[in-house]
Amino acid sequence: MKTFLFPTARLLAVMAMAASLGACALTPRVDRNFGSSVRLALAQQTLNPQARDNRAPVNGLDAQAAKSAYDNYQRSYASPEQQQNSFSIGATR
Repeated sequence: MKTFLFPTARLLAVMAMAASLGACALTPRVDRNFGSSVRLALAQQTLNPQARDNRAPVNGLDAQAAKSAYDNYQRSYASPEQQQNSFSIGATR
């Protein structure tokens, strides 16, 4: 009986090693596509891919108009208007 047990154990060990090495063979396919969805999403959100080559200054607001817009924005939060409930059932304040 001892001679029968040893070859069976060796066969099981060889099969276990082959199965574990077979699992490693799937990783290159996963690694090759890793990050492709992120790169695709980034490309789809880019309006002008050649914009990085354009070194011309950006057109925008002058300093006075920008300061006025900023000050107006800040004043809008200085004293918020009281909001009234549009839905009330016989309730008084």
